[in-house]
Amino acid sequence: MYKNNKIGILGSGWLGKPLAMSLQSEVESIYLSTRSQLKVEQLSDNNITAYVIDIEALGKNIQTFLQVETLIINITCKDISAYQKLLIEIEKSAVKYVLFISSTSVYPRDHSLSKESDILKIETNLRLIEKLFTENTHFDCTVIRFAGLIGPKRHPGRFFITGKDVKDANARVNLIHQADCIKLIKTILKQEAWREIFNGCADNHPTKKDYYSAMAKSLGYPEPNCLVIENSATKIICNEKIKKQLGYQFIYPDIEKVCW
Repeated sequence: MYKNNKIGILGSGWLGKPLAMSLQSEVESIYLSTRSQLKVEQLSDNNITAYVIDIEALGKNIQTFLQVETLIINITCKDISAYQKLLIEIEKSAVKYVLFISSTSVYPRDHSLSKESDILKIETNLRLIEKLFTENTHFDCTVIRFAGLIGPKRHPGRFFITGKDVKDANARVNLIHQADCIKLIKTILKQEAWREIFNGCADNHPTKKDYYSAMAKSLGYPEPNCLVIENSATKIICNEKIKKQLGYQFIYPDIEKVCW
């Protein structure tokens, strides 16, 4: 099923752990990183081999963790120098392929229909980190730019219950469910779709006002306060590439019809 049967996942949070558990029975070995020894023990209870790794303070165990063919990087660190040090270790390792989990935040807010082929005039910190990996010649790298994440423990009806305002409420939402994040990652691994950039975002884009009000109402919460900016530009993430190139079929193409 997977040509490269040894996979490491850097980051064991909301996406990393369920991804590891989904891959566990399908590959020869799966390694997962965490920054907590307690979590190592908890993951061990799920028969997952885990290591304490902090890329801002790399230890000797990094090379043991990197004894894999494919590395999935799924962390929130924004320190470019930390990634540069990580790359030095990757270059010394057996890693042949890197899947870097990024975000559609690399596209400007007023970017209209945002496609992977777009030339970004303003390079965010995250875009610079992407390029560290895509321009490295020691391995093949693919980048997935995920839209806003929803799913278990991330019900959009709870996003604004603390009283925060929905800003620019007429702008369109760009979201993807955890189940599709995992399926898309596995699709890329199975098809060996390397040296690519893919957007990961559901098909529909209701306004923030309509969507978050409906989601709050579905949980019995009051509708959030919505601040409208007249004639503001909005960003819509295009997902045509994954459908055409990978033949990807969404589990939840319509974020308004997710079964919670």
